[in-house]
Amino acid sequence: MQDFLIIGGGIAGISAAARLSHMGSVTLLEVEPHLAHHASGRSAALYEPFYGPGPIVALSKASGVYLRDEHGGVLSPRGMMVVADAGGAQPFATDRDNMNLTEISVEEALQHMPILNPAVVRYAAWADHAWDIDTDLLIQNFLREARRNGALVETSAPVTRIERTSAGWRVETAKGPHEGTLLVDAAGAWVGEVAKMAGIAGPRFQPMRRSMARIPAPGGLDVSHWPMTFGAGETWYSKPDAGALIVSPAEEHPADPHDAWADDMVLAEGLSRYETMVSEPVTRLLTSWAGLRTFSPDRVPVIGRDPIDPAFFWLGGQGGYGFQSAPAVSRLVADLVAGTEAEGPIDAATVAALSPARFL
Repeated sequence: MQDFLIIGGGIAGISAAARLSHMGSVTLLEVEPHLAHHASGRSAALYEPFYGPGPIVALSKASGVYLRDEHGGVLSPRGMMVVADAGGAQPFATDRDNMNLTEISVEEALQHMPILNPAVVRYAAWADHAWDIDTDLLIQNFLREARRNGALVETSAPVTRIERTSAGWRVETAKGPHEGTLLVDAAGAWVGEVAKMAGIAGPRFQPMRRSMARIPAPGGLDVSHWPMTFGAGETWYSKPDAGALIVSPAEEHPADPHDAWADDMVLAEGLSRYETMVSEPVTRLLTSWAGLRTFSPDRVPVIGRDPIDPAFFWLGGQGGYGFQSAPAVSRLVADLVAGTEAEGPIDAATVAALSPARFL
């Protein structure tokens, strides 16, 4: 009998395993042969602490010290920019204010991203408070911590049945059964499916597909120092990636939980929006992929013990903010499990905004 059974081997489950491993025995179960296969393996990997709804901003800000300093840090400078054409003044102003950006001239924007089309771009804003996250290093740091404390990690272990017992939970997998006192549902796009298997009623989570294309460096330029750049209203975004550029249509298309793939038509439409703002056409794709960003009904994560059955712990609905908030989220998980008050800027109002009790 383990103290904690965690279903889901993405950044949420792995970081929770690390924190909970200091409090008791942990087993983490992942359906795929490798950890971080789905949403965690397809992230844009940016730390932008002003990006997202209020509770996410609080969690992201509270994660900053860990991301910058722990184990030598996992961040490197990137910067971010928002651009808009003459018709995009309103969404531009909203993005500029919400993400704490400074408006700059088109000439200054061209210094950050030389391929912007000055005949089209009318508005630009920039900030240096955005960093690339070394997602693999962050995962490995948490994984080493968990294993150092004796956590067991089972991959290729799809859950086939979940049964409530007098002592906690019995979880059947393709590799055999596991028993634990507290069940942590960190199953990403499958968070609602796992809850149903456990007989737990809760909010309806909606996975949303987001596609990505990797294109050669435009014009053969060195893109390594370009910022992550958004079309105002998040109609597209681009980001340097190992000498190339990733471009996303930034779509949110409802989907059932599955191993997502990019939609060619959606990619084409998004690349067209990107091409409108730049002077270099897209001539070919190096590769493309998609991931599922899963949201609760109010688009805020659901973190906490189930109000009806406290032996079930919700850890879902990160909605694409998982990496940048993982240090604070996992710390909060441990605090809530231990029954202690959250530390730092995670105040009572934020804890309540994240609680599954809000859906009662």
